[in-house]
Parts: sequence; C-alpha cells; structure tokens
Amino acid sequence: MVSPRELIEEKERTIQVYRDLVRARQAYETSEQGRQQALRIASMLFLVLGQAQAKVAELSRRIDALTGVSVTPPDQAYALQPQLERARGQEVRLSAQLERAVRQRDEAQRIADLAARRVQTLEAYLLEIGQQPMAGDAGDQPAIPSDVVAHGGPGEDSALEQIDEILARTDDALDREQEAVQDAADELGVPSEHQGSSEVRVISGGMFPRPGPLEEEPNPELFRTTVNNPNGQSGSKVVGRHDSRSDEIVAELRERLALAEKDRRTTAVTLQRSLLPQELEQPDDLRIAAAYQPGGTEAGVGGDWYDAIALGAGRTAFVVGDVMGGRGIHAAAVMGQLRAAVRAYARLDLPPHEVLQLLDGLAAEIAASQIATCVYAVYDPNEGQLVCASAGHLPILVRDTDGTVRRAAEPTGPPLGTGGWLYSSGAIALGSGSTAVLYTDGLVARRGEDIDEGVAVLEGALADTQGTPDVTCDRLIGALGVDADHGDDVAVMVLQRPARTGADAELFHGAALELLGGIETAPRARAFARGVLASWRLQTEICDLGVLAASELAANALQHGAPPMCLRLRRTDRRLIVEVTDADDHLPRRRRAGQADETGRGISVIATIASSWGSRRTPGGGKAVWCELSLDA
Repeated sequence: MVSPRELIEEKERTIQVYRDLVRARQAYETSEQGRQQALRIASMLFLVLGQAQAKVAELSRRIDALTGVSVTPPDQAYALQPQLERARGQEVRLSAQLERAVRQRDEAQRIADLAARRVQTLEAYLLEIGQQPMAGDAGDQPAIPSDVVAHGGPGEDSALEQIDEILARTDDALDREQEAVQDAADELGVPSEHQGSSEVRVISGGMFPRPGPLEEEPNPELFRTTVNNPNGQSGSKVVGRHDSRSDEIVAELRERLALAEKDRRTTAVTLQRSLLPQELEQPDDLRIAAAYQPGGTEAGVGGDWYDAIALGAGRTAFVVGDVMGGRGIHAAAVMGQLRAAVRAYARLDLPPHEVLQLLDGLAAEIAASQIATCVYAVYDPNEGQLVCASAGHLPILVRDTDGTVRRAAEPTGPPLGTGGWLYSSGAIALGSGSTAVLYTDGLVARRGEDIDEGVAVLEGALADTQGTPDVTCDRLIGALGVDADHGDDVAVMVLQRPARTGADAELFHGAALELLGGIETAPRARAFARGVLASWRLQTEICDLGVLAASELAANALQHGAPPMCLRLRRTDRRLIVEVTDADDHLPRRRRAGQADETGRGISVIATIASSWGSRRTPGGGKAVWCELSLDA
C-alpha cells in the first residue's frame, strides 16, 4: 500500500524530470545551432581568408615589380604600401577569427553531445516509470536525431572589399554564439572547456570548401543569433524549431556531392583500367597472373600498375609501381605515362638499375609534384633467377616448393622523381616450382600499423597458398582483407615457374658450347648445333635454320668480338633460341653490304630467317646476340 506522501514525492520527482528534460532539450538545440552557426562562419572566413591571401600576394608582386625596374622606388610603389599593410593585417585577423570559430564549433559539439545523452537518459527513465517522454506540443520540442554528429552546411561567400565589415560582424556574431553555448553548458551544469582559452588549433583542410569567387554582399543569415540567446537580434528567435528549408538544401547538396564523388571515382577507375595491360603475354618458362583492385573512393584510385614485357631470347621484364602524392584521374594519367616509358626503356634491354635511372629523370619531368615507387625485375631462364632493382618499393617475395618464403635483398633506392640517386641491381633465385609475388603497398599497409607487420602477414599467407597464379592472386588479396571498400588501390603480380616432368619436360631443353676461337669456330658451332637439334627431334627445316643461325652468329663473334665466346641453344614448346656471347661490348647493327663486300651480310641473314633477333650488353662486360625461330607448324 503506497502512502499519499510517497505518491506526492513520486509526482514531484516526475515533474522535476520533465523540467530537466525541457532544459536538456533546449541546451541541445542551442548548442547544436551554435555549432552549425560557428561552422558557417568558419566556412565563410576560410573563403575570405583565401581572397585576402591572394590580395597580399598580388600587392607584393606589384611592389616588387615596381621597385625592381629602377634604383629609386617610384611613387606607385609607395602608394601601394598602405594597401599591402592593410591586407596583411586583415589576413592575420581572419586567421585568428577562423581559429576561434573552429574552437567554438568543437565546444558546441561537445555540449550538444552531453545534452543528447542527458535527454536519452531522462526519456528512458520516464518510459521506465510508465510516463511519456514529453507532454504538450511535440513540434515545439523536436526529437533528438540518432546521429548527433551534425554535418555543417556550405560556406557563404562575401566580397573581398567588405573584409573589414565582415571582421567586425563576425566578431560580434561569435561573441553572441559563445554566450549562447555557455548558457547551454550552464543549463547542463558542465564547465566550458574553451572559456578564456587562447589555444591555437590545427584546422583540417578537408572541412572547408575551396576558395571561390565571392558575392557582392555577405549573406545576413551568417550573423543571425542562435535561438534562446538573450543578447540576440529581435525577430530571430524561433524557439525549438529548425529551418526545414535549410535541411532540405543540405540534404540535396550532400546527395549531389555523393553523386559527383561517385562519377569522379568511376571516371578514375575507368581510366586506370584502360591504361593497364588488357592481357598479359605468357612467357615460355613462367606462368603469370596479375590483379588490380581499386579503393572504395576516388581517393582510393592511386595510380598502381603492373606490366610484363617480353625482351626476347626467353627473357621477360616484370614491373609493378605506385604513383604517390596524388589520387584519382591525375594519378592514373601519370601512371599511364610512366608505364609507357617503362615499356620504351625496356626495349633497350638495359639492366634493371639503368632502366630505373632513366625513369627517375623522366618522372620529375612528367609531374614535378609527384613521385612513384617501382620495382623492375628481369627473368632469365638460362640463369633461373630474377635480376631486380627497386625505387622505394616493397621487396619481392619468393615461395619455394617447401613453403619457405624469402625476401629479395635487392638494394632499394628512393622513389622515382626524387633525382640525384644511383640505383643498383640485385638477384634472387627462382627455382623450379617457386612462386614470386610483386605487389604495391595497398595490399599490406594498414592505418596505425607498421608496414613490416603487413609484409609479414603477406609472407604467412603466401607460405600457406598453393595453386595457379590466378588462384594465388585471389587468395592473397582475400587473406589481406582487401575488399570493395578498401582505402587504397592494390596491384598484385604472381610469377610461377612450373616444375616440369614427363612429356612436358621433353619440350624444354638447353645446351651450351664454349667457343675457343680460330678458324674452326664456325665449323665446331655448326657440328654442335646439328647434333643437339637432332637429339631434340626438331623438324628438319628448323634444324637447318638453327645450324645456319649458329654458324652466322659464331662467325660474327669471331670477326667482331673477343674471347671468351659461348654458343647457347635453347628450345621451349614454342621457339628455338640461338645465342652467342663474347667479351666485346660493341652491339652489332644491320647494314646494307655492297656488291663487292665479302662481309657485312651475317646480321641480314639472321634477320631474314629468324622470327626476331636482338642484342644486349651483359652485366660483366661484353654482349649477347640472339635470334628466335618459331616452332609453330
């Protein structure tokens, strides 16, 4: 049995809760609108500050130009000095007011969050005791939104000529907003963190729109006083109500911004994919696959790329790179230029470090404000290894058949575009059955984590992964948690050297002969080539052409090269490769021999019978001259 006294006390408690709820709602509305007002003022000040800074720069250039044409500064320069001093003063005052507006926005946000939590607590109590959260007109007390972190509206423009007036009016408006937010804090019984504080805050550049042309008159809405502020202008108080038209405008602007961002991302991704290889040519001795995964936003399209380039004589170049310092369409465009340059330099068949040296100078010309990381590797089936060089890129990983994962120890130089650095090459063995992975930092980098931890995770995933290159790509991307909403784009390339057995192994052979020099060099080369090619059971026509190619290349090395010399024969399932190396580094060139000339026709003969031919300098000095004969029926 409840006594009348207890009923009265319960009723008084309920009434007090309703009063507290009203005050908490009013505190929320006041602080929330104060936050929005401070953000609008900050946005407008940011625009005006940009104009003021531009004016200072313009006046400084004009004065410098006038004082530089004569020993005695002209009268025009003296006349501009007061304007320059005034503009600089305005710039300083605008910066201070901008910092103040951001501090007030943060304080208002804090009070609004506290008020929202107070409202939720009181409403929960009323519901628990069987009372409605609010009695009376619901329109006068709007419900607290579930997401109390509001989004600021667009900044307003104003004329640069009225900067002084804007400074005075914004100062007054900020004073009134500060008082209103302080009143809200007092209603909640919490102290104001920024009261009397002169702390300078770092203002995030992403929260303001870019400077643009200003209107002739400032928008008077910027200087309205927050509701419930007793010091505000008359006629501006609308207790407990929000401007629905403003909400509609903000919602429409957000929708347009989302669509614009989606369009920009779609354009960037389309350009990026169009500049990547549409299909990778499979080398004879390797199986390769690559994948590109764009980030979830336009900022996640960062110019990652990959490529595979056939160099001839069974050698293939692989490249993976990442444009840094830019995003979106511009990064994709820079990537396209770098990829084209890599392919052009690769045709010179230079060592990897020399290719990066050329790219370094070109990258600075393409985009002086951007740099790029890149790893360039060349696989030579005769050596069974990757020779590679790195420009600020992550190490190549190689998984052996026993599951052991090794990191390439190639020397790493700075990113492309920095200039003034000499790159160098290293090598890592790629044995039969091994798998190599080249990748960009988007695969392993995570915010707040050391990138070495991400590489270690990738090593573990690679150690546990078996299958074709395509399967390996997919599993590595999945194991590292890369999805459609990933914050950065990712490029991955997987190289796999198959372990050949049985009939498949019979299609891959190699043989070599040291050529000692002398008149017997060409006959020995012909005899060796005929016997080896016959043992490989090649067609008679291919055998004859192979013997002729070996004879001509050996004779060319004997006449124009220097010992030691070596003849290499190599067959795959698609071609026969004949190569002769010597110690002289002068590369041969095809020329037209005269009717009376007894020499000069060897390279022309090679170019006629071969599907392709070429030459390159070897790392230890000297050169290699090669040709390929197609085995296709």
